Amino acid sequence: MDSGDLIVERLGSAGFITLNRPRALNALTLDMTRAIAAALIAFEADPAVLRVVIKAAGDRAFCAGGDIRALYDWGRAGRADLQIGFWREEYSLDWRLARYPKPVVALCDGLTMGGGVGLFIHAAHRIVTERAKFAMPEVGIGFFPDVGATHVLARAPRHIGDFLAVTGLDADAADMMALGVATRSVARADLAALEAALAGEGAPGDVASATLAPSRLLAEAATIEAAFSAQGRAAIMARLAASSSSFAAEALAAMRQKCPTSQEVALRQIAEARGSTLAQTLRRDFRIVCNFGTGPEFLEGIRAAVVDKDRAPKWAPFDPAVVARAFAPLGAGELILHD
Repeated sequence: MDSGDLIVERLGSAGFITLNRPRALNALTLDMTRAIAAALIAFEADPAVLRVVIKAAGDRAFCAGGDIRALYDWGRAGRADLQIGFWREEYSLDWRLARYPKPVVALCDGLTMGGGVGLFIHAAHRIVTERAKFAMPEVGIGFFPDVGATHVLARAPRHIGDFLAVTGLDADAADMMALGVATRSVARADLAALEAALAGEGAPGDVASATLAPSRLLAEAATIEAAFSAQGRAAIMARLAASSSSFAAEALAAMRQKCPTSQEVALRQIAEARGSTLAQTLRRDFRIVCNFGTGPEFLEGIRAAVVDKDRAPKWAPFDPAVVARAFAPLGAGELILHD
């Protein structure tokens, strides 16, 4: 199948799913989400398919997230039902990937953010090239780190996950390996050989690993832990301001640009995710997206970043009651994850 935005094909013993919106950094649309789910169902039923490979067209990004302009337009039109419907299907796809009975290999060469992180981190084999970048920058658009990402961030050592969630800053390939976001690295020049091996009788380990520079985030772990072990946004920022580290100054500058309420939501998410299963984390994400993600902060963040592009969002003052409501149960509207 080739629907333009997504290419699905069987090559040898592997089913290949190629994200094909390179000009949009392969951002996920609702149709793409549905087509990926359908492809996974078909490949699961095909005995000739031994593994599934998810890759991307172009040389800039694996996937830069969801189609936030469509979500913005639905929000402006008062169609929260369409927004929530998109996220329900996206999170269900993430769960399908995490539970998939055949090996899934995700190949990240370039940027992966937001919804793209969901496609990547829930694969069994997560392979990066030296050009890979990982980020969950949602707090910069009045949103929060969703798609089950806090299940991974909560398990990163020394509060590095908290740092990534509330600054929105990125991690490179070496960081992704060090934090367990990726399981293997290969040189970009070896990707074609790896894909050929996966289409045959090979395995991800049949191509030599790439040598990466040391992880910058691990090198700064003491600075990160000293600040991000504090309770709450204000305390973290105070510790960063008191530090003489240039890395701390960079983190503080990034935090000042982001939505205060989103940052507090993210910190609570990670705290709760430390004792949660992936299913519980995805259900929590869905509660937050229904209670908070369709609100004014998200619309303002997208307006400033994508629509007017003035890069000057006007965030509401932090209100702890808004954070509390974000985590409220949904009753009959809870996310149902099927085995």
